[in-house]
Amino acid sequence: MKTVFHWRRTLCLACLLMLAACSKEKPAAVAPPAVQVGVMTVALRDVPIVYDFVGQTQSSQQVEIRARVNGFLDRRVYTEGAVVKAGETMFLMDPKPFAAALDAANAELAQQQARLTTANADLARVKPLAERNALSKRDLDDATGKQQAAAAAVAAARANVTNARLNLGYTTIKSPVNGVSSFAKKQAGSYIDPSNSLLTYVAKLDPMWVNFSLSENEVLSSRAEQASGALRFPDKGAFDVVIVLADGSQFPYHGKITFADAAFSAETGTYMIRAEVSNPEGTLRPGQFVRVKLHGAERTKAIAVPQEAIIQGPRGQLVWVVGQDNKAQQRVVEVGQWTGDNWVVRSGLKAGERVVVSGGLRLTPDAPVKATEVVPGQKPPAGVASASAPGASPPAQAKGVQSAGSKP
Repeated sequence: MKTVFHWRRTLCLACLLMLAACSKEKPAAVAPPAVQVGVMTVALRDVPIVYDFVGQTQSSQQVEIRARVNGFLDRRVYTEGAVVKAGETMFLMDPKPFAAALDAANAELAQQQARLTTANADLARVKPLAERNALSKRDLDDATGKQQAAAAAVAAARANVTNARLNLGYTTIKSPVNGVSSFAKKQAGSYIDPSNSLLTYVAKLDPMWVNFSLSENEVLSSRAEQASGALRFPDKGAFDVVIVLADGSQFPYHGKITFADAAFSAETGTYMIRAEVSNPEGTLRPGQFVRVKLHGAERTKAIAVPQEAIIQGPRGQLVWVVGQDNKAQQRVVEVGQWTGDNWVVRSGLKAGERVVVSGGLRLTPDAPVKATEVVPGQKPPAGVASASAPGASPPAQAKGVQSAGSKP
C-alpha cells in the first residue's frame, strides 16, 4: 500500500509540474539587428562614355627606296634600322658610266652649238641680199631652215645633257623623308635593274597612324542610339584619342580621328577608322598593337552605379536595393558600358531607388538595414564592408558591352 501511494504522489507531482510549465507564456522572438550599409540614390544623368578598341600602328608615310638607273651598287652608306633625315644619302651606285655619258652629252651639245653658230651667220648674210633681190627667195628659205634645224639640235643636245646629269645624280640615292630605315635588300656589288630596284624602306614616324575597326552591327547600333537621343557624340566626331601601350602605360600625346573608310571591308565585314597622333620621340613604331580609347561621347539620361554595387551571381549581375521599409532585396540588372569606376545600368533600376554600395557582405533577403547615404568619391562609414561578395568582380570588359571592339 505504501508503494502504491508513493507512485500516485509522484504522478500527481509530475502532472502539476507539467501544468505549471504549460501555463507560462513563450518569450517573444528577438528581432535581428539592422545591418549598417552605405547606399546611393540613383538618378538619371549624362554619363561620359570611353570606347575601347584594339588598334595597330602604321607609318603615316612609308617610302620605298628604289634605284632609278641601272648599274652596279657601289656601297651602302646608312646604318640599317637607324633613323635617317630627309636628304640623307643611303646608297651609292657606280657613277663612272654615267659621268662618261654626261661628258658625251656635253660634247654633243658643243657640236650642235657650233653648227647653230654657223647657221646663224649664214642666215645673217643671206637675209639682206634676199631683201635686195641679189639672192632668190629659195636661198633665204634654205638658210632659214638650216638655222632652225641647228637650233632644234642644240635644244635636243641640251636635253640630253640634262638627262645625263640627272642619271649621274641618281647614282647617289637619298631618303626623301625623315623616318626609320629598314634593312638593305641589296648588297654592294649587286647589279640593279628595273626587276630588282627595291633597296630598302623608310617609314615616317611623326605623325603616326593608328588603325582600328568596328563591326557592322556596332555601327548600326550606335547610329540607332544617336537617332533616339540615348547616345551623344562630340561635334564633327572630334573624339579625344588616347593610346595605351602594351605594358599598360599611357602614351603622352593625344590624337584625333582623321579618316573613316568609305565602305566596309568585304573580307572582314568591319569598318576601318584611322587616328593620327604625334610621335616626336619615335616611341611608337609601325606594326605595334595598342589600345585606343575614345573620349567625348555621352550616354544621356542614364543610370550609373559604382562597380562595388554590382555583384556577379549565378543569375548574372545583381545589386542590393533598399526599399521604403528599410529592408534589402536583390535585383537582377543589365549592365552596359564601363565608365571610370562606374557601370552604366541599362535595365533593372529606376531613378530614386537606393542601391547598396558598401556593406552588402552581411545582407540577406528581407534583412533590415540601417542605410547611410554615401556621396560618390567619399569613403564608406566606419564598420561598413564592401558590397561585393568574396571573389566577385565586375564582369571583364572582354565579356561586357564595352569590350575592345564593341564600339560606335
